[in-house]
Amino acid sequence: MEAYNVHEAEWDEFSTAREQFAMILGKLRGGDFLAAEHSEVEQWLHEEGFELMRRLLQGHLDLRATREQPRTSVKGKDGIDRTHRRMGCTRPLETLFGEVTVTRIGYSSRGATSLFPLDAELNLPPDKYSHGLQRVLSDEVAKGSFEEAVATVDKLTGGSVPKRQAEELAPAIAVDFDAFYATRNVGQPEKTDAILQMSTDGKGVVMREEALRECTRRAAERARAEGKRGARLEPGEKPNRKRMSTVAAVYSVAPNVRTPEEILGLLCADDHQGKRPRPRPENKRVWASLEKDPAEVIAEMFAEAERRDPVHERVWSVVVDCAEHQMKLIQAEAKRRGVHLVQVADFIHVLEYVWPAAHSFFPEDRKQAEKWVAKTALEILRGKAGLVAGGMRRKATLLGIKGPRRKNISKCAGYLRKHKDYMRYDEYLAAGLPIASGVIEGACRYLVKDRMEITGARWGLDDAEAVLKLRALRSSGDLEEYWRFHKAEERKRHHLSRGNFYPRLEAVN
Repeated sequence: MEAYNVHEAEWDEFSTAREQFAMILGKLRGGDFLAAEHSEVEQWLHEEGFELMRRLLQGHLDLRATREQPRTSVKGKDGIDRTHRRMGCTRPLETLFGEVTVTRIGYSSRGATSLFPLDAELNLPPDKYSHGLQRVLSDEVAKGSFEEAVATVDKLTGGSVPKRQAEELAPAIAVDFDAFYATRNVGQPEKTDAILQMSTDGKGVVMREEALRECTRRAAERARAEGKRGARLEPGEKPNRKRMSTVAAVYSVAPNVRTPEEILGLLCADDHQGKRPRPRPENKRVWASLEKDPAEVIAEMFAEAERRDPVHERVWSVVVDCAEHQMKLIQAEAKRRGVHLVQVADFIHVLEYVWPAAHSFFPEDRKQAEKWVAKTALEILRGKAGLVAGGMRRKATLLGIKGPRRKNISKCAGYLRKHKDYMRYDEYLAAGLPIASGVIEGACRYLVKDRMEITGARWGLDDAEAVLKLRALRSSGDLEEYWRFHKAEERKRHHLSRGNFYPRLEAVN
């Protein structure tokens, strides 16, 4: 670190900080603390240390104020010259260490908003709360409830943010999320030939009525008018109270060639010797949106993939649950971008159809049902979904199965036949492609469910969307980079967009 020659006169602004430091030293050397437990000393230093840092920051801001050179005028982007100069204008700033006061020169003109060049140099936020305090708050809001977040801020910092202000700050903190990803790594494709893997799914979130989508809100109003509001609900049932979020994931993964038998774990123990570990997803980005519709999120998913592979040289793959609307959106976006896309039906989702059929064939014999599932799944993994579907129907007819049992079998067979083109698992496994949606299922859980379904939570759209964005940044490992981008955008938005002056960046000697 560069050493500075500081003259004694330049310490005037830091006199109160020196007083605090002297007090701390005196206390630590005094008789009372020499017999105290370490936790008492620790807690006292935690509190008084924040006050010392607050005074140091205040001294620095005061020094910046005394060194600010008056200007004849300041012209804004509106073309108006502000020639009236006011010295000693102040504003509060709540920081990690407590509240400080920023003193600066203001420039104004009749009918025009005042401009403060030092605000731009310091990149002060438009509200009271410093970027450092906002950063801590964003971490806590992403992890737990707003009540817990403000309590943690009070406990771990010298600053304070009331709950209502925390709820208002969250959308302001996340405001640059889309711009960050739209401009990130543009022109810098990933240097890898790994599979470019995508996945998307939906997860419902309980919302306040005004934040529901129009069709859901009308259904809630009809239910209330019909007197169904107090009707007893099944466990987990929340009719007309949820808004569906769309979750997306993009990542790179090395090919992992496997056999159908390996997938089911049917190989003998000797065949496991020398088995390679499963490749881990790399450069994974996950996100979710309540505000945007599925078409917008899927378009963003493809845009993220295209930033990584702009000339479409790699293998692009997507794991889907074969929901018809989702499939149409994915296929339309792939066609629009000219991408050759391998669409893979989620094998775990396929098994969710196979098991009910097994219980219909063997309603009282679980062991037989398990054997049938293993045999059927193996044939599906060998790329024979269409043949399996036909065999199921013939067997049900020969056994004379009817009613609800036959319905489960027909449902499974219909699903297999309809989507058999996305169940060429023998080809997918030989190419090393993922065939299950573990990444997106995990994202639905930890990105949405774990935070948005905190007991009693009912969300407004703005704060819910902001929290999902902050959680996505944390989960994708992009929070540090985002904050640098966000602070630069804040300077443009709140300072440089208002005046044609630029912050003075010369060192203070």
